[in-house]
Amino acid sequence: MKEVTKEVYLKWYEDMLLWRKFEDKLAALYIQQKVRGFLHLYNGQEAVLAGALHAMDLTKDKMITAYRNHVQPIGMGVDPRRVMAELLGKATGTSKGMGGSMHIFSKEHRFYGGHGIVGGQIPLGAGLAFGDKYNGTGGVTMTYFGDGAARQGSLHEAFNMAMLWKLPVVFIVENNGYAMGTSVERTANHTDIWKLGLGYEMPCGPVDGMNPVKVAEAMTEAIDRARRGDGPTFLEMKTYRYRGHSMSDAQLYRSKEEVEEYKKIDPITQVLDVILDQKFATEEEIEAIDQRVKALVEECVQFAEESPYPEIQQLYDVVYDQENYPFTPHKL
Repeated sequence: MKEVTKEVYLKWYEDMLLWRKFEDKLAALYIQQKVRGFLHLYNGQEAVLAGALHAMDLTKDKMITAYRNHVQPIGMGVDPRRVMAELLGKATGTSKGMGGSMHIFSKEHRFYGGHGIVGGQIPLGAGLAFGDKYNGTGGVTMTYFGDGAARQGSLHEAFNMAMLWKLPVVFIVENNGYAMGTSVERTANHTDIWKLGLGYEMPCGPVDGMNPVKVAEAMTEAIDRARRGDGPTFLEMKTYRYRGHSMSDAQLYRSKEEVEEYKKIDPITQVLDVILDQKFATEEEIEAIDQRVKALVEECVQFAEESPYPEIQQLYDVVYDQENYPFTPHKL
């Protein structure tokens, strides 16, 4: 695994803090009705992304996930201002304001969504990996889904084909315990989701999803296996979300005390503790990071709010352009 240095810890802290504050701001904007539709926040699960990015090669590796998908593209290199604009439905957004909260996408940065169909991205991730193997790109696809999606039949079909063809894919279930609002214990007679890989003789196992170092270790091993042609891995990231499934979730299925208990192992706090214990940064330097993050979030909001909404014509421009059907003029 790439060494986890002082610089890595400082980057993890700044990145995870940005993701957390970015989404805290989204929650406020949602209440103001500036973000419409659904809004699923990642608060508490940031270590899963931070650790994975440390193990990935962003020049060729891909990522695909479900609808809790706002901070992943930022981690992959997408301008956070454009992500914010997309969430506000503006023309400067990643999908010109037409994807919204659940469909952030960037082909340029190899982030393939943002999918609203539960489990729908699992076979798509295997398909992306098939493309890499067929074309010999050397890339690996990180395919994320939640514990609820682990019960979808498409998972088994994708696992079977991925093992049969030894596809360069890492399947990651982000087990935050509740799917929408139903605990893992109530969806199956077993609670170790990672064991689903055993039926396909797929390398698999549980990972502490609240610790970016543990995530990076597991992801490095899985990515290396995929890159050398030995096929997929299935990892269960045991994590927790501090907010509801979506902004409309009353969270009646868990207690406030339970949430507070999990906040004691907040991934951001864990990383900050190491930074301070190892004297990687002074209190003043930490404060400078905090202010930098705050300023960037405000810049994202200003950019999004000042951006225009899409023109009506765009509805036709983003479909397709057909030479023998010249009746709908296209601008794009």
